Amino acid sequence: MKNNDLIPELVPVVPSRRKPEWLRMKRRGGDEFNEVRRLLHSAELNTVCESANCPNRAECFSSGTATFLLMGDVCTRHCTFCNIPGGKVLALDPDEPRRVAETVAALELKFAVVTSVNRDDLKDGGAGHFASTIRHIQRLNPGGGIEVLVPDFMGSPLDLETILDARPDVLNHNLETVPRLYRAMRPQANYLRSLQVLRRTRQWIDARGWDMKVKTGIMLGVGEKREEVIDLMRDAVAHGTQILTIGQYLQPTKQHHPVIRYVEPPEFDEFGDIGRELGIDWVESGPLVRSSYHAKEQSETLSHPVKAAKE
Repeated sequence: MKNNDLIPELVPVVPSRRKPEWLRMKRRGGDEFNEVRRLLHSAELNTVCESANCPNRAECFSSGTATFLLMGDVCTRHCTFCNIPGGKVLALDPDEPRRVAETVAALELKFAVVTSVNRDDLKDGGAGHFASTIRHIQRLNPGGGIEVLVPDFMGSPLDLETILDARPDVLNHNLETVPRLYRAMRPQANYLRSLQVLRRTRQWIDARGWDMKVKTGIMLGVGEKREEVIDLMRDAVAHGTQILTIGQYLQPTKQHHPVIRYVEPPEFDEFGDIGRELGIDWVESGPLVRSSYHAKEQSETLSHPVKAAKE
């Protein structure tokens, strides 16, 4: 079945158009960019920056940051928006958490972002691997912040708690799109299950009085309607979300879900304002925004607002 066959009839498929000017990025390189790539490759580590073809990777690499991708570069799911391929996965590398932590220390990162492919083949969905990575980073990079962007673990509260017990600074789980488009874009996921990840995280944090943030992210331009986005933001607030990222979907290949339209910057600004009015503490909304973009600033500002304002 082709990906376009999954698109609901209500979503008009339009021919591909050239990217508008606000989506064009200048190439960046330099010594810092090359050094980050060298360290990542020498440690045999994957990053979502490159695997998902992130448009901000040059900016992030040049500033000495990266989002680490755990458990391989092949996923057990087949989301039609994602550039990471689905297929046969390899066994976990038990040494990967240590290598990630050593690379974080070598890069002298003040804030590390760690995510993964979906590993539905594993009994715990890879939760133990996540927790091990968090603890290795905490040990080798004391004082640094950590955000984890996690899958839904098929709704298992125990797997989620395994990660929460390791105490990352931010627990992120992306809703990705409005519920009507899940069948087309996330056929193996479930909107209500993803909301439960956010709610359980919020409840876990509140019960312990921890200063951990709950975060989610979505894409625009895939066929969503304005009111659907606003309803999603209301759901996010109701389920304990404090940080929301909103960005433009970019079609990785012709075999992926098409771009229905390019959302203009003023619309992103409007959604940012609406999200904050609804009660989300930090909304990062713009065409080139991706899930881990400005992650350090989000966490630090919400944890230490006075200090962050002075800086």
